[in-house]
Amino acid sequence: MGAVHHAEPPLDPAARRRRPVPPLGVHVVDGGVSVAVRAPHAHAVDLCLLDPAPGGADTPWAERRVRLDGPEHGVFWAYVDGVAPGQRYGFRAHGAWDPVGGHRYNPAKLLVDPYARGLVGDVAHRPETYGHVVGDDLVGDPYGPADPRDSAAHVPHAVVVDTGAVRALSPDPAANRPHVPWPETVVYEAHVRGLTQRLPTVPPELRGTYAGLAHPATLDHLLSLGVTAVELLPVHASASEPHLLDKGLTNYWGYNTLGFFAPHAAYATQAARDAGPAAVLAEVRSAVHALHEAGLEVLLDVVYNHTCEGGLPGQHLSWRGLDNARCYLHDGGSPAALADMTGTGNSLDFRRPEVVQLALDSLRYWADEIGVDGYRFDLAVTLGRGRDGFDPDHPFLVALTTDPSLRGLKLVAEPWDVGPGGWRTGHFPAPMAEWNDRFRDAVRSFWLADPARAAHGLPGHRVRALATRLAGSVDLFGHGDPPLARGPVASVNYVTAHDGFTMADLVAYEHKHNAANGENNRDGSNDNRSWNHGIEGPLRADSVGADILPLRRRSIRNLFATLVLAAGTPMITAGDELGRTQLGNNNAYCQDGELSWVSWDLAPWRQDLLATARHLLRLRRENAALRTTRFYTGAPVTDGGPPDLAWYGPDGVELDHARWHDPSIRTLQMVRAAADGGRSVLLAVNGALDAVEVALAAAPGTGWELAWDSTWERPDELSAAAINGGLHPAHGERVLLEALSMRVYLARSPH
Repeated sequence: MGAVHHAEPPLDPAARRRRPVPPLGVHVVDGGVSVAVRAPHAHAVDLCLLDPAPGGADTPWAERRVRLDGPEHGVFWAYVDGVAPGQRYGFRAHGAWDPVGGHRYNPAKLLVDPYARGLVGDVAHRPETYGHVVGDDLVGDPYGPADPRDSAAHVPHAVVVDTGAVRALSPDPAANRPHVPWPETVVYEAHVRGLTQRLPTVPPELRGTYAGLAHPATLDHLLSLGVTAVELLPVHASASEPHLLDKGLTNYWGYNTLGFFAPHAAYATQAARDAGPAAVLAEVRSAVHALHEAGLEVLLDVVYNHTCEGGLPGQHLSWRGLDNARCYLHDGGSPAALADMTGTGNSLDFRRPEVVQLALDSLRYWADEIGVDGYRFDLAVTLGRGRDGFDPDHPFLVALTTDPSLRGLKLVAEPWDVGPGGWRTGHFPAPMAEWNDRFRDAVRSFWLADPARAAHGLPGHRVRALATRLAGSVDLFGHGDPPLARGPVASVNYVTAHDGFTMADLVAYEHKHNAANGENNRDGSNDNRSWNHGIEGPLRADSVGADILPLRRRSIRNLFATLVLAAGTPMITAGDELGRTQLGNNNAYCQDGELSWVSWDLAPWRQDLLATARHLLRLRRENAALRTTRFYTGAPVTDGGPPDLAWYGPDGVELDHARWHDPSIRTLQMVRAAADGGRSVLLAVNGALDAVEVALAAAPGTGWELAWDSTWERPDELSAAAINGGLHPAHGERVLLEALSMRVYLARSPH
C-alpha cells in the first residue's frame, strides 16, 4: 500500500445541513471539488487522492484519504478543499465481504469513479486487481475470502477534469448540429482508429485519432461518398479481457466499457494524451465540431448493457466494489450468481433506478457537453428488461424518448440480446429506429445464398422476402398506435456491420476464417449467407479461376445498390465502398491491425467500386422517390397520379397473390412514385442465374431513362449505353436483364 495519511473526518452536522448532496462524480467547485458516489450497502467510502510518491517509496503513488459523509439515500459525499483539475483519484469502499449474499466490499481495491470524466492508465491483469484471492494464473474461488493486496498501482486512475474550462477553450459542438432529417440520413459505421490509421493523406501523428477523424482528407472522403452521419464504434473508455491479452490481442472494437463518461484516451493524439484527460476531451469536442461544420452528424455506439468487469470470477475495478448487488443483474439464487443476458458474463440491471440514472446521465453528458447527435444502443433489449422481461414501455426507454437533452437526437436500437425472448426487432417505441437484421438476411439470401443453392439445383427463398425489405419492412415497423406512424426510416437497413463479413468477403468466402482470433475458429457466426462464387478466398487477376472475379464484383454492386436504394435508412460499413477485406475473418473484434483497418491502397477495381457507390448515393439523394417517409399503400400519390408503389413481373404485368408465392419467379420490377411530384423510379431486379427478357412496366410521361446497371464496372458506362441505344426505352419495351443484375430507371418526366 502507498503512503497513506489518516482519513479526514466527514463534515460536522451543522456544515452538512448548509451544503446539499452534490451531483454524482467529482466536479470542480470554488476552492476544490464536490464528490459523490453511490454505494448503498457500504459502511463507509474514502476518496483517495493519488500523487507521485517521493523517491525511494515502495509504491509509485502516495495516497491521501478523505472519509466521505453519508450515506444519504445510498450516496456518500463531501466537498474537499484544495483539490485541483488534473488530480488523480479513486474510491475505497468499506463494507461486508459477503459474496454469497452478493456483496463484495474490499477496501484494498482502488475503484474507478463510475462518473469519472477522464481516466489514465490501463488495467493490469494481475492478482491484485481481483477482489477475491486468485493465483498467478488469475484463477480462484469467487466465493472465497477477500484478497488483501492493494490494487492502486495496477488499475486506471480517475482524473479531475474541469469541464467548464474545456468548454471555454474549445468550440461548442452542440451549437452547430446539422440536424439532418431522417429521410435524408445515410449512416456510415466506422472505428475511430481503423478509419484513418492507413489513410496516407492524413498526417502520421493524426492517423487513428479523433483529430484524424476530423481531418479534411477524411471529411472529403465522407462528403464525396454522400453519407450524412458517422456512427462511431464505442469511444467510451474500455479495457481488454485477460484471455485476449494472454494471446497478445486486444479488444479492438471496444465493447467492454470501463467508464461511461470518459473518452477512450488511446484514440487521442499523443500530444493530447501527454497533456492529460482535459486535452483528450477537448480533442473529442473539436472533432465533433469539425464534423458538424462539414454537415455530418456524429452517432455513438454505446454499451450500457454490461461492463468490463466480466463474470463472477472477473476483476474488481469499479461497480463490483461499490454496489455489486444492485448494479448487476443476478439470478436470485443463493449463492448469488450473475444473470448473463449479453454473453459477456455480466449484465447491468435496468430494473434498478440507479442503473437507469447512470445511463441517462452519461447520455446527457455526451449530448450536452460533446454535442453528439445520437446513439446506437448495443444489445438494447437488456436496457428494456423489467421484472417480467422486455418491456417497450420500460422507464429507460420512455426517458430516452422524452428527456429534453435526448428526445431530439437520433436513437437507434440493436433490438436483441442473448437472454430469453431476446429478439425484439420492431418492438421498440417511436421515435427510435432499429437495426433490421431481417433486411440483412433477405438481401444476402437473394443475391448470394440462393444463387449458390441454385447452382447446385437446390431451391432458394421466394422473391417476396426481398420485396418486403425493399419496401421498408412494414411487417416489422408498421404496427403501433397509430399504425404505420414510424415509417420506413425506423428500419436501419444494413448488409454488413462491424460484426461479420465485409461486403467483399461475402462474395469471396463461404466459411469463416477466424484462426487469428486464437479460438480455433469456434467464434463468429456460422450463418453468413455468403457465396464464394466457386472458389474460396482471394484471387489474383492472373490466377486460375480469375474468370469469376467480374461476377464477384457485380455481386458487391448488387448488395450495395439494394442497401442504398431500398426504403429505409441505409447504414454502410466503413470500407465496403472500397472493397475492404478481412480475409474471411467474420469476428475481428480482437484484431487491431491491418486486417481490420481500412485500406486506402485502391486497385483499379476498388476505384471503380468507389465511383459506383458515390453514383448510387447521388441517385438516392437526388430522387425523392428513393427516400420515402411513409409506408406504401398502393394509393395514388396525387389526384390522378400513379400509385406510390407497384410491383410487376418480367412480363410487365402486375404481380398477383399466386405469383408472389411462385418459387420460380426470381425477376421483378418495383416502381415507386414521389409524393412531391418528382420523377418515379423503376428498379428492375434479376436474381436468376440466366439473363431474362423484361417488358418494362408502364412509366408516367414519356418513358424511362436508364440511370444505372449493376453489370457496369463504373457508372460512366452510362455513356456507352447511350451510344449503343436503350438509354430511353418506352414502357412495354423489352430489355435484356443480365443474370444476377439490377437496373435503375428514372421516369423521363415527373408524374
